[in-house]
Amino acid sequence: MSLQAKVENNTAVVGVIGLGYVGLPLMAAFHRAGFPVIGFDVDQRKIDALHKGENYLKHLGKTLVSDMKKGGAKFDATTDAGRLGECDVVISCVPTPLGTHREPDLSFVENSAKDIAKTLRKGQLIVLESSTYPRTTREIMLPLFEAKGLKLGEDFFLAYSPEREDPGRKDFNTQSIPKLVGGIDPISGEIATALYRKAIKQVIPVSTAEVAEAAKLLENIYRAVNIALVNEMKMVLDAMGIDVWEVVRAASTKPFGFQAFYPGPGLGGHCIPIDPFYLTWKAREVNLPTRFIELAGEVNHQMPEWVVQKTVLALNDHAKAVKGSKILLLGLAYKPDVDDVRESPSFELIEKLEHLGAEVDYNDPHVPQTHRMRQHDLQMKSVELSPENLKKYDCVLIATHHQAYDWQMVADNAKLIVDTRNAMNGVKGKRDHIVKA
Repeated sequence: MSLQAKVENNTAVVGVIGLGYVGLPLMAAFHRAGFPVIGFDVDQRKIDALHKGENYLKHLGKTLVSDMKKGGAKFDATTDAGRLGECDVVISCVPTPLGTHREPDLSFVENSAKDIAKTLRKGQLIVLESSTYPRTTREIMLPLFEAKGLKLGEDFFLAYSPEREDPGRKDFNTQSIPKLVGGIDPISGEIATALYRKAIKQVIPVSTAEVAEAAKLLENIYRAVNIALVNEMKMVLDAMGIDVWEVVRAASTKPFGFQAFYPGPGLGGHCIPIDPFYLTWKAREVNLPTRFIELAGEVNHQMPEWVVQKTVLALNDHAKAVKGSKILLLGLAYKPDVDDVRESPSFELIEKLEHLGAEVDYNDPHVPQTHRMRQHDLQMKSVELSPENLKKYDCVLIATHHQAYDWQMVADNAKLIVDTRNAMNGVKGKRDHIVKA
């Protein structure tokens, strides 16, 4: 049976490499659509959890994995890349981080492609979903597959479809977020589009994989540049004694020509702090500067340091040196109401304050303890947030505005508050111990 026929009748086995914030919900979406699925990951803990029916990504709901195990289409998960040959479709959702010099680190993409190549057979479709620079699919993945002696568009098919996940978002999910699909050749694009239309409500085919790769970067660069703009405005207006949050609210009353972006302590998440630099690196190949992107990166990158300096000055105004002071950071996750700590500026804030001699604890209802990451290993546990505990700290630094927080209780019991998220805007009573940063 041809791959097209298997896609049409929902019998194509869909394999997903990388069962994180992108891969796990994507696998679940295809399973809901009736496809047999196999998940692949190098982390044995994730595979063990899936076999037990446990979901390790809380924002996706407790029953996401157990629903896949209950019945219907086949569901399996493994660390054995040798089983990729069982799949008719292989979708790679692996990380694309930056190296120590902000250069693209495509080692995960390359390694997953090599694993796919080892078992590549006729009739398979491979799709890359990882955020990356244009021509990655064509220049990195395609040669590995063609080296097997198979012909693109006849023996195997290759496409790119960028992930657009936003963990914790309530109004959109994997199945309702419109999906871009671009093939390395026309037939690959057609088959990949047909496949995604089985699981995703709206699929938008584009002419090439390069268009889809570039569109993903543009989406995130747009946000990075605008966030940098409002972060720069925050620093300027702060020096003038003007509240940037009120300024943004005022500008937002214009019904056209303006979209609100909000300042913060720095960029977090996998996409916005990283993806723009994939294009700046690739742009050097065509000898063109990317001044907007690089300037935005500089502004956003300095925000944690600016917040730390605001905290130091706030402590000084309260006759307290930062060295030896006890600081409680609220919110380790990079955004509200999720446990996602990827690239969270909170880690940098903690490390910078500790470097200055402060004793730092954190509280996050979604992150009970830290784990080893590529750049950080804090080995910390969330402390209890109570009126008694708050009074023990010289300063409370608000990094993430989780809905679970009782801001009035924080305001009533903290000696000093440095607020990077405008969380204190609605509290009642005295406010002279609140500093916006």
